[in-house]
Amino acid sequence: MAFVVTDNCIQCKYTDCVEVCPVDCFYEGPNFLVINPDECIDCALCEPECPASAIYSEDELPDNMQHFFELNEMLAEHWPNLAERKDPLPDAEKWDGVENKLDKLEGLPENL
Repeated sequence: MAFVVTDNCIQCKYTDCVEVCPVDCFYEGPNFLVINPDECIDCALCEPECPASAIYSEDELPDNMQHFFELNEMLAEHWPNLAERKDPLPDAEKWDGVENKLDKLEGLPENL
């Protein structure tokens, strides 16, 4: 099992989760974080640290967010690794809780 970053991280990008990850399995795009499921050890440390409640265990991923597992897996192959905490995006509080932000996702590889 792995943990998955979902919709509510888009436009927020809090990195509290990154700071507690013992295996550095987070990857950073312009306005979203992802977890590489092949590197995640299912330690569950990241989930409670996310201020936006955007991280789910793979087996508890809501039905309407299942596509985020593949998105995390794919983007982790293209984005740089992030191993330390950074400031959230400037408008993070404004975007926290806004639903259906997938159309706001930046940094998708051109071959998609």
